[in-house]
Amino acid sequence: MNPGKIVDAPPMTDNLRDRDALVPAPPLRTMLSFEVVGGGMRDAADRCMNIGLCRKTTGGVMCPSYQVTLQEEHSTRGRANALVKALSEPDPQAALADERLHEILDLCLMCKACKSECPMSVDMASLKAEALHQQHARHGTPLRSRIFGAIRSLNRLGSATAPVSNLPGRFRAVRALAERTVGIAAARPLPEFARDNLLRWNRRRGARPAQASPVGTVNWLADSFTSYTEPHIGKAAIELLEQAGWNVELAGGGCCGRSSLSKGLLEDAKRKAAGLVTSLARDTEPGSPIVGCEPSCVFTLRDETRALLPDLPEVEEVGQRVRQVEELLVEAIDEGRLVLPQESWLSGRRVVFHGHCHQKAEVGTAATMALLRRIPGLEVSEIDSGCCGMAGSFGFEAEHYDTSLAVGRDRLFPAIESEPEDTLVAATGVSCRQQIFHGVGRTAWHPLELVAAALTGRSEKG
Repeated sequence: MNPGKIVDAPPMTDNLRDRDALVPAPPLRTMLSFEVVGGGMRDAADRCMNIGLCRKTTGGVMCPSYQVTLQEEHSTRGRANALVKALSEPDPQAALADERLHEILDLCLMCKACKSECPMSVDMASLKAEALHQQHARHGTPLRSRIFGAIRSLNRLGSATAPVSNLPGRFRAVRALAERTVGIAAARPLPEFARDNLLRWNRRRGARPAQASPVGTVNWLADSFTSYTEPHIGKAAIELLEQAGWNVELAGGGCCGRSSLSKGLLEDAKRKAAGLVTSLARDTEPGSPIVGCEPSCVFTLRDETRALLPDLPEVEEVGQRVRQVEELLVEAIDEGRLVLPQESWLSGRRVVFHGHCHQKAEVGTAATMALLRRIPGLEVSEIDSGCCGMAGSFGFEAEHYDTSLAVGRDRLFPAIESEPEDTLVAATGVSCRQQIFHGVGRTAWHPLELVAAALTGRSEKG
């Protein structure tokens, strides 16, 4: 009835994977610390037990590119095994720079879903970042990677020169030239810079009067996107926190290093992360919460910064202070410090919510869903979607553009397209909102904008 399996089965200790069969890992100096997994980079990759959950095609996020291509090498398991082989070579640095290895790693969107959905928590995003760093060290860093790694500086410059800086992106010929020269997809709309950025708006407001009975001080992490391309979201969030009784301090002095890390520019990422962590530890009130509205930036302080700066004592203290702004607002509503009107233009409306991959991997979407459900009369539903496919710079890269849209078409786009036109769409990630608008032509709100709109009655976007 199943010979050799149920009847007369071999001993349970037969055919077990023998980790001792691997040759000893040659020494390899890495920029990221993999000691948290009990060893070096090879041990981090070798956590994969070949279970194959990353090959699922329904539910969850892992693994977006595999769900599109259905090729083993595009699964977390395939990539992990390729890395173990490379890291077992006599010269692992040379093996990590191998072209074939990077073909296997290329379609990893670094969504971090494997870290939470894989039973063994294989962190392919960090492994890819280190592999890219090793490749750059041997072959040089591509110009496009340097451009994306410097996104905060570019956004700041674009904001300072807006609206002139927005003109080139509106011409197809200019975008076609960018595709030919640096590989930025001509078909992908570019974000527009805001002249009245978040930092300028905050300075113009001047010193804010202290709350009569303040809950405390909260530090708003002014990320590269909320600051310079979507400042209306940051303004709405800061005003909500103030109405909830918080004194809000803007922490806009640096970059978390997320964009550099995603392109393998680990020395640059380490410098940026150290600057921001030191600033937050030195210039903010001890123990005060650190919040923001871009999940990839906020949660970098709780995750990758530890691997980048394992010897910096301030890292743990700063990481422990990171909270979701949604948590603070839910507490304020439940305690009566922030009262939303029972009737607003959102009453009787429906909203579908798509969560950011890093948010899902680190903490889940429960706090965001709870906040949306606090809006009186609003029907809220979370989309069972994987990654949106944009994944930061991935969807801007010419060779990845088609895959980016294919990932979106897997579940996210059909779910939104099945909704009536008057259904609202919400998403926590800037990349997600860009992808939704480009893929299905629907404007997505940040959940914090909807709460602010319910409070003020404003129904227009932006």
